[in-house]
Amino acid sequence: MKKAILTILQYVIFLGLGIWIVYHMLHELSDQQTTELVNAIKSINAWYLIPIFIAGFFSHFFRAVRWRYLLKTLDLSPTVLNTTFAVMIGYIANLALPRAGEVAKCTVLAKYEKMPAHKMIGTILAERAFDVFCLIIIAITAFLLQLHVINAYVSAKMDVLRLDIKKHEGVLLVTILSLALIIIILVAVYRRNRETKFGRILKEMSHAVLSIFRMQNRWQFLGYTVLIWMMYLMQLYIGLKSLPDTHHLTILTALVVLVYGSLGMIITPGGIGLYTLLVAQILISVYKINDVPAQAFGWIAWAVQTGIIIVLGVLSLLFIHPYNRKRDAKVAMDKAESI
Repeated sequence: MKKAILTILQYVIFLGLGIWIVYHMLHELSDQQTTELVNAIKSINAWYLIPIFIAGFFSHFFRAVRWRYLLKTLDLSPTVLNTTFAVMIGYIANLALPRAGEVAKCTVLAKYEKMPAHKMIGTILAERAFDVFCLIIIAITAFLLQLHVINAYVSAKMDVLRLDIKKHEGVLLVTILSLALIIIILVAVYRRNRETKFGRILKEMSHAVLSIFRMQNRWQFLGYTVLIWMMYLMQLYIGLKSLPDTHHLTILTALVVLVYGSLGMIITPGGIGLYTLLVAQILISVYKINDVPAQAFGWIAWAVQTGIIIVLGVLSLLFIHPYNRKRDAKVAMDKAESI
């Protein structure tokens, strides 16, 4: 009960933050700027939406295929279609309630593939940890490749950050000590309960996290990871080309936008408000795009990505049951014929 209340509270806080950002951004616009924003959005070349949608679909499909490699380390072999359906249902669940997607996709896949859901949770943690690691690598790469462009911007932000840290040294110290204490408690709880059901679940979860580094198909896993991030990058690069004011920007700009946009997606539910704000800020501050076109691109990029999730998620909800009913009927028929 306490955990559910904390989850709801977290959702309300970050959703509220996102809504406040949306209100603040729109409220700051004059009537002329609002008109310019609408016109900028209308100026998008709609033909570019087709390759963006294709890249968006493949980013999710490759993620589903990559997840199967993790599941195989646990001797679980779901079908590609069911895994893809589960991933998309998880994404659409995340839009409704943050972190619900992880539970939803494990539950859905467990239901239709007759697999234990708790064994899959560790693979979700492994994916999350690995994706954070990938984002850090991409951020460093983007910074190095665009150092001559973003150096002044980042330096100014770092100066502000250093001042904030100095002001809140006590809070930072308490936070670090609290995290260390939580880790110690988790280790102690695991050692005392390693032979219980809870201990076995923790063991399976830790096994899944470590499985990336010793899995048989690690190169395929890494290959699909590269493909996933390439699809994310292509969505943004094609999106930049779809607007007259951002058409001249390069794929390296899209790489920087990818880093900032990803942070927005992580912090607020579905990236609402913050995704647009961070993307617009980097385009305005670093690449000298005017305020209105920068905001227009932020809104378009967020709306298209969210739209892709909604469309594919709804289709997955519609087709997963008929697909499995047909598959189960075929399996039953094959068994009957073999008797």
